[in-house]
Amino acid sequence: MDSEFKAKIDARDYTVAVIGLGYVGLPLAMACVESGFKVLGLDIDASKAEQLLAGKSYFKHIPDESVGRLIASGRFDASTDFAKLSETDAILLCVPTPLTKNQVPDMSFIISTADSIAPYLQKGQLVALESTTYPGTTTEVLRPILEKGGLRSGEDIFVAYSPEREDPGNISFSTSTIPKVVGGDGLEASERAVYLYEQIVSEVVPVSTTETAEAVKLTENIFRCVNIALVNELKVIYSKMGIDVWEVIDAAKTKPFGFMPFYPGPGLGGHCIPIDPFYLTWKAREYGCATRFIELAGEINVGMPEYVLRSLMAALNDFGKALRGSSILLLGMAYKKDVDDLRESPSLVLLEGMLEAGANVDFHDPYVPTIKVTRKHAGVAGRTSVELSAETLETYDAVLIATDHSSVDYQHLVDHAQLVVDTRNATKDVVQGREKIVKA
Repeated sequence: MDSEFKAKIDARDYTVAVIGLGYVGLPLAMACVESGFKVLGLDIDASKAEQLLAGKSYFKHIPDESVGRLIASGRFDASTDFAKLSETDAILLCVPTPLTKNQVPDMSFIISTADSIAPYLQKGQLVALESTTYPGTTTEVLRPILEKGGLRSGEDIFVAYSPEREDPGNISFSTSTIPKVVGGDGLEASERAVYLYEQIVSEVVPVSTTETAEAVKLTENIFRCVNIALVNELKVIYSKMGIDVWEVIDAAKTKPFGFMPFYPGPGLGGHCIPIDPFYLTWKAREYGCATRFIELAGEINVGMPEYVLRSLMAALNDFGKALRGSSILLLGMAYKKDVDDLRESPSLVLLEGMLEAGANVDFHDPYVPTIKVTRKHAGVAGRTSVELSAETLETYDAVLIATDHSSVDYQHLVDHAQLVVDTRNATKDVVQGREKIVKA
C-alpha cells in the first residue's frame, strides 16, 4: 500500500466525497465525519443540500440533532457541484439502482454519475461503488467510464465495490457497526479501500474481487426474499386449514438450532429485497443459467397484495358488503414499521388496487403525512394521512393493516373498528374484540 496514502488517512488529511445523500449516503457521510474525515456530500437534489446545511434532516429516523452535529463539526459540506470532486481523495457512490418496467436492471444512475465524475478525476483517487447491483457492474459499467479520460484503474485511480447494508429505522445497528464487505479492482485498490473503510466501520470483510462483493449483497437479499416467499406460501396454506401461521412461526423459533424465523406480510417493500433477485436473474441469462427457484419466490411475493385484496373482499362479504362502495382505512403506507420509507411499498399497490375496485380509501401513517410522487404510483401522490381517532375509525367499513407501526394503539383500533384485516399480526396482543379480526 502506498505510504503517502496511508499517512494521509492516519492524519485525517483526507477528504471523502459521498455521492447520493439518500437512505444510504447520508448515514455513510455522517459515519465518515464521526471518524474524523472531511466530507463533501453531493446530490442532484439541491433541496437536500440546503436542508442539511440548515441543520435539518429529511428522514424520520435521523433527527435534526444528528444533522446539527454534522454541520457543527466543521468537516461537512453539501453541494450539487461535481467540480468539487477534484478537491477530494475518495469518491463513494450511493446512487439508486432500480428496475425498468420490464424488470431489467436500470444502470442509468450509475452511468450518469460516472459521466459526471470522470472529468474531475485526479490521480490517486479511490472510487468505491456502494449501490446494490449485479456481478460485473463495477468492472463492466463503472470502470470503462472512469477510464475514458486516460487514467487507468489500478495505476492512476483505484476502483472498488463495497455494498451498503443499511436498515433504516433499526436502532440495533448503524453504518459504523455493520461489517463492511470490500472488493477491489486489483490488490492495490482492495488494500486502499479496506484501509479507508477500517477507519469508518468496526469490521471490514475483504473479498477477492469486486464481482464477489457484488454477489455477496445479492445473496443476502435473495436469501431473505426466498424465505419470505416460503412463509407467505405457508400463510396461504395454513389459512385454508384454519391455522395461524404467526403462531406456528413463534413456536417453531423456540428450537435452538436449524430454524430461522421469517414472517409473512402483504408483499415486499424497500429498495433491496423486491429488486435484487431480478438483478441476478437478468445477469444469469448471460451465462445460460436458469434461476427458477429465485423467480418462483419473486412470483409468490409479488402476488401477495392480490391475496390480501381477495382476503379483504371475503371478509367484507361475510358482513354482507362488497369492496366496491365500501370505505376502507389503510393503516400504514411505509414499507415497514417505524420509518417513512415508501420505496416499493406494497401499501401503494394495495391502495391502487382498492381504488380500482371502486372502494373509498383513506390512509393513516404517523410517518407519512403525504404520499410523495414515486415512479410507479404517481396517481396516488398528494393524498394525506387522516387521524386515527375513535370517531374516524367508526366511519370505515374495514381497516386494513399493512404496516405495523409501534405507535398505534391496536386495542383502541379494534375497539372502534367494524372490521380489521391484519397482514402483519399487529393485533396479536389485542384482548377484546378479536372476533372483528381477520388475518391475511
